[in-house]
Amino acid sequence: MMNTRLKKLVEDFPRHKNIDALLIVNDSNIRYLTQFPASESWLLVTKTKAFYITDSRYVLEARQGLKGITVKQYSRMPCATLCELCKQYKIRRIGFDERHTSYALWKKLKEFCPRNRKLVPATGLVESIREIKDEGEIAQIKNCLKLHYKAIDFIKKVVCPGLNERQIAIKLEHFVKSHGAELSFPPIIASGPNSCHPHAKPTDRVIRNNENVLLDFGIDINGYKSDLTRNFFLGRIAPRVRQVFDALNFAQREAISIIRPGVSCAQVDAQARKVLRKFGLAKYFGHSLGHGVGLDIHECPRLSSQSTSILEAGMIVTVEPGVYIPNQFGIRVEDMVLVTKEGCEVISGYYN
Repeated sequence: MMNTRLKKLVEDFPRHKNIDALLIVNDSNIRYLTQFPASESWLLVTKTKAFYITDSRYVLEARQGLKGITVKQYSRMPCATLCELCKQYKIRRIGFDERHTSYALWKKLKEFCPRNRKLVPATGLVESIREIKDEGEIAQIKNCLKLHYKAIDFIKKVVCPGLNERQIAIKLEHFVKSHGAELSFPPIIASGPNSCHPHAKPTDRVIRNNENVLLDFGIDINGYKSDLTRNFFLGRIAPRVRQVFDALNFAQREAISIIRPGVSCAQVDAQARKVLRKFGLAKYFGHSLGHGVGLDIHECPRLSSQSTSILEAGMIVTVEPGVYIPNQFGIRVEDMVLVTKEGCEVISGYYN
């Protein structure tokens, strides 16, 4: 019997060119639908059944871990097994996600699929379901944040003049792994002028007194993730740095204040930029305001001026305005926000 997530996916088939089945090749999407950590495998979802297509390396684990899903082992190529299933179950219109299907794979699918089978672009079906987190997913992400707080408290005692960025990164990774978790992405640890690069990599630069250190990292537990940015100020805080930090906190709070169901993601992004414009800092804020977080560190919805998404209860997004002044310093404040039925909840707390 199909699980709830698979059933919800199938309900959307008629709205997407009436496909007969959907081929899913993205690991995170497969994991979401099956609650099984996928690797180099495919999932074919028909209107009545789901098939996990894998090879000999993963077949035993899949058969033990998957419930209500038929595991199919391929020997030559997954395309051949897919073709056999399409013939057996009379699947004529096969949906696929263009964003996760390379041109090389698309050519292979075309080669293996008989002419009376049609490949139909069906982008974002799984991601649109993933945008709304259920209670279990929210609990998983809040669990990540509990360890995240501990890691921040730990690193506060570590960061000091004389250490270099790479040494801090190593200590952070050891702390997280010693608590049975993983980092959800390579941490950003940037001191002084290095912090003006939004996605700086840790270097051998030695941290000095009277400068800022930007720390952006995430925790991964059972596939779910957290994402926060914190700033440490060592010694005296320069007036310009203080002004930027205060402006960013104000911009973040103003943006969060309008988060609720029915508000567009573009509106939230615009609210933060409006505040920074008043302080003459908007020109230093180049990236979008935030993004969804779940099984992927960056997922929909996006808090961006280009976004057409509307916020709904159950979405979890980051709100992370940043100012990066070339060759001087950069500051970003980032928290995680859950959209609720009545408004929103800052599930990471205002820790900055």
